[in-house]
Amino acid sequence: MAGREPPWWYDRERRGIRTLLQPFAALYGAIVRRRLASQPIHRSAIPVICVGNFTAGGTGKTPLTTYLAQHLIDQRARPAILTRGHRGRVNGPHWVDTAADMARDVGDEPLQHVGMAPTLVSRDRAAGARIVESDARGFTHILMDDGLQNPALAKSLTFALIDGRRGLGNGAVIPAGPLRAPLDAQLRLADAIVVNHGFVAVGMVPNWRRPPALDAFERPILHATIAPVGDLSWLTRGPIVAFAGIGVPEHFFAMLRALGATLAAEVAFADHHAFSDDDVRDVLARAKAAGALLVTTEKDMARLSGLGGACADLRAAARAIPIRMRFGDGDAAYIAAAMKALVPDGPAALR
Repeated sequence: MAGREPPWWYDRERRGIRTLLQPFAALYGAIVRRRLASQPIHRSAIPVICVGNFTAGGTGKTPLTTYLAQHLIDQRARPAILTRGHRGRVNGPHWVDTAADMARDVGDEPLQHVGMAPTLVSRDRAAGARIVESDARGFTHILMDDGLQNPALAKSLTFALIDGRRGLGNGAVIPAGPLRAPLDAQLRLADAIVVNHGFVAVGMVPNWRRPPALDAFERPILHATIAPVGDLSWLTRGPIVAFAGIGVPEHFFAMLRALGATLAAEVAFADHHAFSDDDVRDVLARAKAAGALLVTTEKDMARLSGLGGACADLRAAARAIPIRMRFGDGDAAYIAAAMKALVPDGPAALR
C-alpha cells in the first residue's frame, strides 16, 4: 500500500534490497549524524521534554505525549505541546484552534493534542519554543512531540519509543531500513527508552527480546502498554468494520479482536492518510453490506474533523476508541521522578 513502510524493513533475512540500498543509507546516515552533532540554536528557559523514536513510522509518540501532559497537569503544571504538524501545510508558529483548523492545515496529531493542552505547530522548533516562553499564560514545560533528530532546540529530558512488536527492524538506516539515523548517534540523545508493547491483557507485559544493538545503552528501558478507556461493551453487540490510517493499523485491529469484536472488514490506510471520497464511500459501503458498526481511531477521527460531503457522513457514522498509555508502578515512578528533577521545587517554582 502506498505510504506504508516496506515489509522487508522488518525482515532481517531479506538482505537483497537492503544491500542494494546500503550506499544510499550510508550517505543519508552520514548527513544526519553530522546534523545531530551540531549545537542547539536555542536553550529554553523552561524544561523541554522530548518524545521521539529511533525509527520511521508509528511507535506511540502521541499516547506518550498525552501521558506526560496529563502527569504534568495533575501536578498543577501548565505544559504546552510543541509539534511540527506532520503532513499539515501550516509552517507556524501557529497555536492550534479546533474551531478553525483541520488536519490538512496542522496535521492530525495536533488536533488530538489540543484537547489535552495548548498546542503550537512550528516547523522551526527554536522559534516555537520562544513563542511558548513569551506566552502570557505562563507555561511551565514544553512537551515536544517528535524531534529526537532535530538539534535546533536543546532538550532537558528525552524519551525514545520503540515498538515492542517490531523492534528496530533490520537495523539499517533509511532507505535500507527503518532507522532515522545511525543507532549509536541516536542512543546518545535518549535519557530513557520506552518499549511500547501495544494492547495486552491488563497487568501483563510480554517478554521482550532486547536487540543486541541496545547493549551499549546503559540508561533505563521502560515498558508501556496501550489500554482502551471507557465502556466498550458495545463492541460485542454486532459486526464491526474497522478502518485506520496509523503507523501500524494491524495493531488497532488486533486490539479490537482482543476486546471481543467481530470484524467483518479491516480497512488499512497509510499513516496520516488523507481520505478521498472514494475511500470513504468504500468504507461506508462495506459497513452497509455487513450491517456493521464503523470503528476507528481517535487520530483518524481527528483527520475527518471539519471535512464535508462523504467524509462528514463517515465521521458521523463512526465511533472512535479512546486509548491511553500505561506503565507499571516502578516505571511510572521513574518518569515522575525524572520530570520532578527538572524543577526540583516543583512547578510552583516556575510561576
